Amino acid sequence: MSHATVNGATLHYDDHGPVTGPAVLLIHGHPFNRTLWAAQSKALAAAGYRVITPDLRGYGDSDVTPGTVYLSDFADDLIGLLDLLTIDQAVIGGVSMGGQIAMEMHRRYARRIRALVLSDTSAPAETPDGKTFRNHLADRLLADGMADYADDVIDKMLAAYNVTALPAVATHVLGMMRATDPRGAAAALRGRAERPDYRDTLAAVRCPVLIVVGADDVYTPVTDAEAISRLAPHSVLDVIDGAGHLPGAEQPECFNRVLLDFLRTQAPGPA
Repeated sequence: MSHATVNGATLHYDDHGPVTGPAVLLIHGHPFNRTLWAAQSKALAAAGYRVITPDLRGYGDSDVTPGTVYLSDFADDLIGLLDLLTIDQAVIGGVSMGGQIAMEMHRRYARRIRALVLSDTSAPAETPDGKTFRNHLADRLLADGMADYADDVIDKMLAAYNVTALPAVATHVLGMMRATDPRGAAAALRGRAERPDYRDTLAAVRCPVLIVVGADDVYTPVTDAEAISRLAPHSVLDVIDGAGHLPGAEQPECFNRVLLDFLRTQAPGPA
């Protein structure tokens, strides 16, 4: 694990694979940390890619910023990290909130992105009801902590059948959620409630886009992924069977195969 100070916060991250390999930055969702990508990091590094998996501000081992952290703040942090690592362009991938951060990075820094990988995410701005829900959830996490929330949502983060079928995965996901600082989670929820609509910028994407979704995702169902695919002109859509909201954790071999095939055929690194 390495760390760097970016925009006043110390971010912890893993950097695996050859330094000269094509760079891939993978962004975890809420309320997780960089270990969500362990299976992808191992597979990509073995295939010759340089894989950077950061803990977002407020998550994992990174510094917490209470209050409100916007998706643009996360995007600026990650571009700052790439700057410190002297990486000019990278494939940017994210799951759920991480996918929205990836879209925000494209909105603000399109030149820096070789390709996008959007897993189990959605493009529209938050609805009024969604804003109320996220702000109330932020209040709940600050008041009560993460444990009850983690128990409440585990069968939505994973396909319900995988909570028992994949006990090690469920334990890992629960552990990440319970270990998250409520202040960091709440700040991200408040910022995410104010996110912009990414549909126009998706329609203007000029880089390749991989869209991945678990077949049984209840948070961002297949219809959301199909909507993104219709918007992005250079997109590939893959539906992962036997998975819910976190297919990279639930079905890592299938997810990795789809990801590596996309990178090799649609987003090869510089010669």
